[in-house]
Amino acid sequence: MDQNELVEYGQGRLPSGIRSRIVDNNNGAKLHVLEAGFEGKRRPCVVLLHGFPELAYSWRNQLLPLAQAGFHVVAPDLRGYGRSSGTNPAYDEDIVPYMFLNRVGDTLGLVRALGYESVAGVVGHDYGSPVAAWCALVRPDVFRSVVMMSAPFGGAPSLPLGTADNQKAPPPGVDIEKELAALARPRKHYHWYYSTRGANDNMWRCAQGVHDFLRAYYHYKSANWKQNKPFPLAAWSGPELAKMPTYYIMDLDKGMAESVAPEMPPAQVIAACKWLPNEDLRVYSGEYTRTGFQGGLQSYRVGTNPRYTAELTSFSGRTIDVPSAFIGGASDWGVHQRPGVLEKMNGTACTRMVGVHLVDGAGHWVQQEQPEAVNRLLIGFLEEAANKNRG
Repeated sequence: MDQNELVEYGQGRLPSGIRSRIVDNNNGAKLHVLEAGFEGKRRPCVVLLHGFPELAYSWRNQLLPLAQAGFHVVAPDLRGYGRSSGTNPAYDEDIVPYMFLNRVGDTLGLVRALGYESVAGVVGHDYGSPVAAWCALVRPDVFRSVVMMSAPFGGAPSLPLGTADNQKAPPPGVDIEKELAALARPRKHYHWYYSTRGANDNMWRCAQGVHDFLRAYYHYKSANWKQNKPFPLAAWSGPELAKMPTYYIMDLDKGMAESVAPEMPPAQVIAACKWLPNEDLRVYSGEYTRTGFQGGLQSYRVGTNPRYTAELTSFSGRTIDVPSAFIGGASDWGVHQRPGVLEKMNGTACTRMVGVHLVDGAGHWVQQEQPEAVNRLLIGFLEEAANKNRG
């Protein structure tokens, strides 16, 4: 598609003032983006990065409010998602393009293609959160502030110090797959499940269909599922992780489609769900029915294979030194799924952390479940960060 070609997206659900187009990011991908605040004089830019299984559409409630606050707001479908291209998202294809530093390159390339040498902020939700964090850590000159949402960032991998004269072998790491499988109720971690060949077909070809699968998945991880009452876990261990719901720590013999099916909400609950009415859900289910899920799953394969994360040790000891903030849902287990990371983010990984906000009435999909609260936090942070950077 031509870089400036407008594309139909959202089945008429996007309000006036938001445009949809394809932008070549000069990093091997043509990214579908949603934009607001592009009219008139040049404005400071904010980039919004979605997570899994979502799309740029997950920012539909942030685009116009941020534009009305004076920003040019850009939300891409990440590489492998939705209308974006760049690689063939098949299990046997090369997953190097999905590595974190190439995700930074994708975002940097998009920013520069749009004519910006720097942006006011980068905001990431779920998987987009570590991508945004790495953008700010690697290129603080470009990404002048960062907001991480739902997934805390614990910093660059550490390298041991002063080991030249110490012959002791490092202690072995926890084999979390083995620990979970050995429990009385055998379990598995969803990251490793999402890294398997069969995960895509399990969700794409599921018995309930993609639309109902996504309805159950979004409901199960939201504040609407009243059993979501997260708390800090004591350790990265099988018994501790098994305290989380089965959308994170799955039964060993079940796929994700079977894990979420029992939590499919009844019709009256669906009808009462104002943050994700069926018309909005059809935007997601329509895209994922067309593409499958493998483009998003490639990132989990990167995260669970040390071969694809080894390059990140080059940044050992480096911190995020631009203004930063964290926003999560008070009912989101994702905030606590890696024990100690929230505290590390707020203590050492980010040197200019200005706020950690857990929003009441929100689970994992915080910007969709409580958009007004999130918009207030984002606008306040971006305005404060701009003042700090000017000072």
